[in-house]
Amino acid sequence: MSAMIGYTKRLAGAAMLLALAACSTTEVASLEEPAAAPMTGQTNDPAPGFENVALGSEEDFILSVGRRIYFKQDSAALDSVAMATLDNQAAWLNKNPTWLLKLQGFADDSGSVSKMQTLSQKRADAAMAYLASKGVDPKRMWAKGYGKDREVRDCTERSCKVQNRRVVTNLRTQPDAV
Repeated sequence: MSAMIGYTKRLAGAAMLLALAACSTTEVASLEEPAAAPMTGQTNDPAPGFENVALGSEEDFILSVGRRIYFKQDSAALDSVAMATLDNQAAWLNKNPTWLLKLQGFADDSGSVSKMQTLSQKRADAAMAYLASKGVDPKRMWAKGYGKDREVRDCTERSCKVQNRRVVTNLRTQPDAV
């Protein structure tokens, strides 16, 4: 008797699988979602969900080149990673000359307010000077240091504080009001 129940359960399960396999949801899916862009397997394929980002847009800048660079503690010197990011930014900005940019410098809480204000301004100025050296018109840029006022994270661990020692490149269509 129990063998018969087991056989019946397996038969019912197989019947359900066949019924599900016969169902097709491709017609419904094609109505709900646009077709994904074909992937070529190349590293420059768009990330899923970002296939429709317009070239030359702010989203394109953020996704393609990045807008943040980071610094060592108490330093405004650009390291090789920061220079590589700025090289990519410069190339993108030179291809898209209508954008203006605001370079915002920040610092962590490792010194006095005035010291961190000065350091954050030096960081923003260093990024601006580097971009200018790569052909970005200085008239398109301005730098502003914010000190430690706008921390990304409030933390005490050294590995966390590096997130606050940064310059963020923000695209603008017009200069900031004074």
